[in-house]
Amino acid sequence: GADLHGAILAGADLHGAILAGADLKGTDLSGADLHGADLEGASANEDTIWPDGLDPEAAGVIFE
Repeated sequence: GADLHGAILAGADLHGAILAGADLKGTDLSGADLHGADLEGASANEDTIWPDGLDPEAAGVIFE
């Protein structure tokens, strides 16, 4: 449930991070390592930037 709204996490090592329920609206995750991260129920919007190859909807992200 972390509030990461608008955070710049480009290139961050988030391998295995528990981001379930986190607010990722407007967050820059480009180049971040989200391998094994729990994104179930995290919220995002059209301003959220995802790393290449990640399907946020398949990972359980909710778009608002």
